[in-house]
Amino acid sequence: MAESEDVKVLGAWMSPFVMRARIALNLKKVDYEFIAETMHPKSELLLKSNPVYKKIPVLFHKGNPICESLIIVQYIDETWTSVHPILPADPYDRAIARFWAAYIDDTWNPEVRKYSMANTDEERAVVAEKTFAGVQLLEEAFQTCGKGGNWFGGDALGYLDIALGSYLAWIRVTEKMSGLKILDGDKFPQLTAWADRFCAEEAVKGVMPETDKLLEFAAAMIARMKAASSAK
Repeated sequence: MAESEDVKVLGAWMSPFVMRARIALNLKKVDYEFIAETMHPKSELLLKSNPVYKKIPVLFHKGNPICESLIIVQYIDETWTSVHPILPADPYDRAIARFWAAYIDDTWNPEVRKYSMANTDEERAVVAEKTFAGVQLLEEAFQTCGKGGNWFGGDALGYLDIALGSYLAWIRVTEKMSGLKILDGDKFPQLTAWADRFCAEEAVKGVMPETDKLLEFAAAMIARMKAASSAK
């Protein structure tokens, strides 16, 4: 492993956003310390290092905090340049990767999350339709961005792979809890094959949450959210 240069990641095991920072560091072969954040209540370290959003992950490098998962991935890529480039080298390809990463975070993933909270069959049907429309767009984006390679980044796992792949454990949980097959190999063969490759990567396997453990966590979280919603 490369010299750590006092690298630490503040986060929680179940967070897809924390996964992004850890995968990027693993790809770069950077040694780091993982600091578990309790969140309930939020630690003084988190409140001090991310006073604006008060969210995980936080990357510490030489004592300096860096916040927001995709910004952290970019920072890691620009700091440790000698091993495994993460962002595309071409400015246009880099812009397209950022575009799709923003779509995943701001549009598609929030829609997927609505399915578990839907209360009626009509609500679930609407969410499912939007979810599948998004998966179709991502299947097409894989073909365009991947340029015939095994990854969104082409021949090597890259920025957009990390952005989407970090949600795969939660997608599995959503499928188990709802019966909704989001990554259907018949409908989306390339994206489904990509997901299998992503989960098998050495940089990923050690930080990908176990499905059963995450399922238990998710069930408890959804119960709390529904109880809080009913109480209002």
